[in-house]
Formats: sequence, structure tokens, C-alpha cells
Amino acid sequence: MYTPYEQRKTEIPFASAEYISFASRNSFLGVPAATPDELGDGDVVIVGAPFDWGATYRPGARFAPAAIRNADYGAMDGYRPHLPTGIDPFGVLGVVDIGDVNVIPGEMEESVERIADVVADITAADKVPIILGGDHTITWPDAMGVARVHGFGEFALIHFDAHADTGFLQRGGLAGHSTPMRRLVESGAVPGHRFVQIGLRGYWPEPEVIQWMGEQKMRTFMMHEIVDRGLDDVVDEAVAYSLDGGAKGVFISVDIDVVDPGMAPGTGTPEPGGLSSRELLDTIRRISKDLNVLGADIVEVSPPYDGPGEQTAYLANRVVLEVLNGMAERKTGS
Repeated sequence: MYTPYEQRKTEIPFASAEYISFASRNSFLGVPAATPDELGDGDVVIVGAPFDWGATYRPGARFAPAAIRNADYGAMDGYRPHLPTGIDPFGVLGVVDIGDVNVIPGEMEESVERIADVVADITAADKVPIILGGDHTITWPDAMGVARVHGFGEFALIHFDAHADTGFLQRGGLAGHSTPMRRLVESGAVPGHRFVQIGLRGYWPEPEVIQWMGEQKMRTFMMHEIVDRGLDDVVDEAVAYSLDGGAKGVFISVDIDVVDPGMAPGTGTPEPGGLSSRELLDTIRRISKDLNVLGADIVEVSPPYDGPGEQTAYLANRVVLEVLNGMAERKTGS
């Protein structure tokens, strides 16, 4: 599906907030705005993927990068010391924001390729990409971009979600928010034995898909298992599973619908009975501290369904901050 990377990288605008009307105009909490050619000396690059043409139910995730960037009551000054640790992750890590990928509305394959190119370039510059989605289709190019640099099969992926996203096809096509994890496994970018899924529940996928997941050795923690065993015990196993076999690190993908829709209503496919906001934030921070994070994304926030309180966008904003705080604690040895 992908045109050779070296042929394409000079043909496509790297990232932009000018070409599409729904692109973000502000940087994440006021961190320095950077250009793709001048990423600075820091460790982390934030980029938006305003993409929702892979959604099958509620659209609107194209507006999420802007909503996530702006969801805060504080000054947009690029300074956020963490109360529990006193660490300002922006200062410790050096975080910049390059705006949004120049996706093409309605053009699935070309947009997916552009996202993969941007993530690969960030990773090749020895930075950690954090991608603000966008529907869950984008995890396919996000993790693919990281794999182009760190190697296929060389890292684990921890996936927080109500849904497995391992469908065979979506309405006859390879790309969509119900298929990205299958595409990554089939391509070898992230083999099944390095896949961990946390929070699955509800009424999809069908049994034959669950059987395929087992055959690939994907480790899936459904909500009933989390309730029975306790979240801490599950996370212990998830961390161990991710480290097994000498993985270089981990890509973290957070679908906001892993959280109960009573706390995060602004999402494309709400599924009752999920994690609490507190559980997600604590878990994300712990994983980001315990493991070497090579990339992360936050997906499926749909601002049109969020209501006046914007609680889903605020939660997604804090998910990003907890990833950064965990990484900062790991870097400082705190």
C-alpha cells in the first residue's frame, strides 16, 4: 500500500495548519511551535492528525487535535509542573508542537500515507512522536512510521480500548477505525506476541476475530478480567508481556472510549462499563515510567458529542500530560 518512503517524502507537505480549515492553530498548552525542519534539541514532538473518515458511527474526531490542545484552564505558557512529583515534563523532556498533518478529507489511503511519513520523519530525528487523533485508523500509520525507523517487530504496542480494532476489513477496505491493529499484525510492524490490549468489552468483535487474535498470541485483558483481578495486577502482567523477548520499547495507543462514557461522552463509539478517568491516568503514567516509550497516540475524541463541559477533551489532554510525566520521571530517575 505504501509508496517507497524516500520517493514520497519530498512530494508531500510534511505537516501544516494552513491547508485545512479544521486544523489546529495553537500549540499544545503553549509549548514551542516548531517546523518539521527545525525540531530543536528536545525529546518529544507533538503532531495532530485531524482525520475521521475511518469512523463507522459518530464522526467529528477531525476536530479533536484542536480541542485537546486547548483543553486547559491554565495559561498557554508551556509550563506544567506536576503536583505529585513537582516535575515540569515540558522542561525535562523538551517538547515542541509542529501542528497538524496535511491530510486530505475523504482520501483514506493518501492521508494514511502522509501520517506515516510525518511520524517516520519525527522518529528518524531521534524524537518521540505523540499524535493527537483523529479516529483510530491513524494508529496504523502511527505505529508503521515508528516501525520504519526502529524496525518491524522490534517494539510492543499497548492498546487501551473498548474495542479490539482487529476486523478483517471495513466495508471492503483495509483502512478504517475497526482494522488498524490487524493491519499492524499482518504487516509485521507489531507482531501479535507484542500486542497488549486493555479494557475490551461489549458486543464486538465476533468470535472468529477473537479466535484470530488468540492465534496471533495477542494478550487481551477484557473488562471482566480487570474487575476480577484488579487493574494493578493486570498492568503488572501487561508491562512484563511488553518487555518479554527484548523489545526496544513500547508504542501506547489510547482510544478514549476505554473510559466509561459517563466520564468521556465525546467519542465515536461509546461503550458503557469502562475504566474511570482516574484509573486511566494512573495507568498511563505508570506505563510511561516503567517502559521506554517510542511513540503514543490519543484517538477517538469527538468534540461535537462532548457537550459544554468538554470533559472528554480535558481527559485526553491529561492523558498526553501523564504520558509526558511518566517519561520525565523515567528520564530523571524519580
